Amino acid sequence: MILVTGGTGFVGAHLLFRLLNKKQTVRAIYRNEKKFNTVKRIFSYYTKDAETLFNAIDWIEADLNDIPALTEAFKDVTHVYHCAAFVSFEPDKFDVLQKTNIEGTANIVNLCISNKTTKLCYISSIAAIGAPKPGEITTEDTEWNPEADNSVYAITKYGAELEVWRGSQEGLDVVIVNPGVIIGPGIWNYGSGSIIKTAHNKVKYYTNGSLGCVAVHDVVKAMLLLMDSAIKNERFILVSRNWSYKKLLTSCAEALAVKPPKKEAKHWLLQIGWRLDWLKHKVTRKRRVLTKQLADSLVSKSIYNGDKIKAHVDFEYINLETEIKETCKLYLKDN
Repeated sequence: MILVTGGTGFVGAHLLFRLLNKKQTVRAIYRNEKKFNTVKRIFSYYTKDAETLFNAIDWIEADLNDIPALTEAFKDVTHVYHCAAFVSFEPDKFDVLQKTNIEGTANIVNLCISNKTTKLCYISSIAAIGAPKPGEITTEDTEWNPEADNSVYAITKYGAELEVWRGSQEGLDVVIVNPGVIIGPGIWNYGSGSIIKTAHNKVKYYTNGSLGCVAVHDVVKAMLLLMDSAIKNERFILVSRNWSYKKLLTSCAEALAVKPPKKEAKHWLLQIGWRLDWLKHKVTRKRRVLTKQLADSLVSKSIYNGDKIKAHVDFEYINLETEIKETCKLYLKDN
């Protein structure tokens, strides 16, 4: 039995589809039945038999901090894909991020150990990898700097990784993947979906930073290959392209047949922007849109090396431009 946490999430749903197509017996954790429609929609992109596949999953309602429910979910489980996480860059969400990402991951690790689970795959993020020295490329060996101005999300994903490594020290076989911005269809209100949505709204401005990108199908393929291999206690950056924000937005705009952004949002403008956003939040209590760390990341030119996985398993990245075109086509269909 394979257990997938975060089964109704973006990566979780794509992973479930691949596992089911491999005729695996799958159990998945969910928190809200309303998100079942997202899973079915993602399945429908790739098969006409989405409902049948969905019904083949053994769904368990559980929170990452609900030990009794998690204990039930772990019965007869041999392999675990831990995809569940809370994503936010808002400083006042730190307690929720810590509770979900760090404490929740610790619970998953503890249950893997107590149930003698064969192997755990944890989906982390490039946010949990340290920043290299100027001019250097980020690799799996780049050290985390706790003194840096890290986002609350990055801090908790790094803390979650420490829990996974603790599990490896206690005899649990683990692999960690650190994907960049994951491109793919199905969820349009956050992640790469919100970037496509922004491009479709004919955004006029781009920022001067860069980011690492990877297709969701590459992330899922890498996870499956690593779990089926003898590889253990290793981490892998998953980035197929290092693109500027301008190139990513332009590629999306072209695929959507709308005008691409032409004006650069300067660093000083972003600095004013996050301060105004903070003030708006204090007055209206509405959620933050632009934090200091996010503003800084939008002008940061980080380069990630995602080649390590090629040396360990039979793996090649798919064409990102093609993935963007296919994703944008499905966005237009859904919207």
